[in-house]
Amino acid sequence: MDVTFLGAAGEVTGSMHLLDTGKDKILFDCGMFQGRRKESKEKNKTFNIDRTRITNMILSHAHIDHSGRIPVLTADGFSGRVVTTRPTADALEYMLMDSGHIQESDAQYLNYKSLRSFLRQLENNNVKQSVSNREKTNIKKLLKKNPYELNIDVIHKLQNQYELDIVTPLYTMNEARQSLGFIDGYPFHYPVTIGEHTTVKFYVAGHILGSAFSVVTIKRNDKTSRILYTGDIGRFGKPILKDPTLVFDEEDRDIDLFITESTYGDREHEPVEDLASRLKKVLNDTFERGGSVIIPSFAFGRTQELIYILHELYDKGEVPRRPVYVDSPLASNITRVFGEHPEAYDKETHETFLEKGKNPFHFDKIRFVQTVEESMRLTKDNSSSHVVISASGMCEAGRILHHLRYRVHDPKNTILLVGYMAENTLGRRIEELGAKASESGNTGEAPEIKILGKTYPLHAKVEKISGFSAHADKHELEKIITQSNLRIKKIGVVHGEETQSAAFAKRLQQKGYETIIPKPGDKISL
Repeated sequence: MDVTFLGAAGEVTGSMHLLDTGKDKILFDCGMFQGRRKESKEKNKTFNIDRTRITNMILSHAHIDHSGRIPVLTADGFSGRVVTTRPTADALEYMLMDSGHIQESDAQYLNYKSLRSFLRQLENNNVKQSVSNREKTNIKKLLKKNPYELNIDVIHKLQNQYELDIVTPLYTMNEARQSLGFIDGYPFHYPVTIGEHTTVKFYVAGHILGSAFSVVTIKRNDKTSRILYTGDIGRFGKPILKDPTLVFDEEDRDIDLFITESTYGDREHEPVEDLASRLKKVLNDTFERGGSVIIPSFAFGRTQELIYILHELYDKGEVPRRPVYVDSPLASNITRVFGEHPEAYDKETHETFLEKGKNPFHFDKIRFVQTVEESMRLTKDNSSSHVVISASGMCEAGRILHHLRYRVHDPKNTILLVGYMAENTLGRRIEELGAKASESGNTGEAPEIKILGKTYPLHAKVEKISGFSAHADKHELEKIITQSNLRIKKIGVVHGEETQSAAFAKRLQQKGYETIIPKPGDKISL
């Protein structure tokens, strides 16, 4: 019996691990790699295992770096089930469809850009001079049905005519829709059969709505083995959701292999109680400058937390009541899912909102932006201060890119980062450049940032509130291991950059735990 680590080993995206019990092959997560476009594309389309031999899959939670390749899994020979919690199953109906839409849209946009560039070059070669603005406009008109919609049929026809490379999506919305039929949602603390004499039981992980610790029990020849896979671990004392589980059922306490994330294995977060005050200061400072606050945010979890705290600040009158725009159809749908699962809320949320007849995620100043036309109008609205919360959280895709390209050049505005930015993402680049500018006192020439292929000066103020992270910091990660009632024999440290995993593993080793940091392809035998 062994576990092979296939993704998020030595990195923080593409979570996927394979348990081979000798009778069954059980997959933990099936996440999408995020980072450099070319490298991620190759990783995402490559499956290192035969999908027809996978018995079932366990999904820890719905974030795309853990769930995003489910349509790739189910499209080619997989005949098992994806077993997860009920809130996660509900969220996946929107998450995977949105991911399929992004895959298609990104491919279409890249095809449009390459064809437009080719046609301009072709025109340039024909007339032996630069392409005029009128000719550029004519090319745009040819390739677009209107300012917001590409003419896909014409683009593909011309690509074929000129024998140009065509970018294809990792999967389509239709393939994402078909994958939903493989997903089963179950309650917490309920043993689910996933193989021969093999069950999984879910415990609250506190990371996002529905996120779970998965305890897998395998019984063979009067011997029982257990693996606990954390997925991503949440923080303690944050609003909305219950804290991560520390007390496990007696029959689940003995863990042979504990597989833990280590995203912040060597970092400390700001105290949870400081989140509202830090957000209050950023809002007030920006509004006083006459600017707007642009917040790249994960549609699932982070957005709802921001809405919750903004609701509290507005109700208390601690910030000017400027409009708050949630510019992400996915975030709007996920907020609806939150509203359908009050059983997941903590005591504070019930006392602050539900018992007073209030919805935590709706108030008079919030607007949920749906259409592309509405979003485009909002990007160009500089007439008054407001807040924009938009996906994606690491600024790699989605509507946030357009808000950034229209706002980064104005020093009145603030780009507020409220989560982890992985290496090689636009979000990490903004974070690093913003920190460098702040260290120099924002003097000298503004750094430049490339967004959607065009370079912009980064004049906007960049702020970061790390306490909003949905990931446990080093103390909270350690708390799950040392302060829970678990008895752990061996620990595998995954889902972290090398420095974070190494530091966390060292701390655990110093406390007497047998700890391993697997690399992609490594196995741990039980």
